[in-house]
Order: sequence, then C-alpha cells, then structure tokens
Amino acid sequence: MFQYSRSQGLVSKVGKIKRSDRWIIYQRLQELEIPCWCAADGVLWVEINNAIDTVLLRSTVQSFIACRQELIHWLDRCWDAKQKTFQ
Repeated sequence: MFQYSRSQGLVSKVGKIKRSDRWIIYQRLQELEIPCWCAADGVLWVEINNAIDTVLLRSTVQSFIACRQELIHWLDRCWDAKQKTFQ
C-alpha cells in the first residue's frame, strides 16, 4: 500500500516481516535518516523521498527476508554494475 505524505514523499507499508525483525529494521532506517514509524498494530510505515531511500529500504528489508544465496546474487550484481560503470 502506498500513500503520499505531506512532504511529497511516498509512504509505504512494510509487510511480511516478523514483528521482532520490524523493530530492528525500524532502528536501521532511523540510523539511515529515512522517516519511518510503527503504528499501534505493529505495522511499519516508511516514507520514501528519493531513489536512494528506495535502495536503502530494499537492502535493509532484504537482509532479513532473503536467503543467503539471494543475498550473494544481489551482491554479485552490485559488483558487476560497479565494474561496468568504471570501465
């Protein structure tokens, strides 16, 4: 579910994550200075203001829901993209 916030950012509900992991993700997003909050029902909401916020949110969530092989594949793709950029 997406909604627009007052700051013109996109607000997204982060779902399908264990409640205990949501708290850790919330804390990490706070460290990254990405606006987020937990509702009384435990749902994590995140405000996305730019592409970097999107990538950081994805990376943070993926670290909790992806299997090891998926994380390795993602890292390999990032390295390949970086190497192509500098060639």
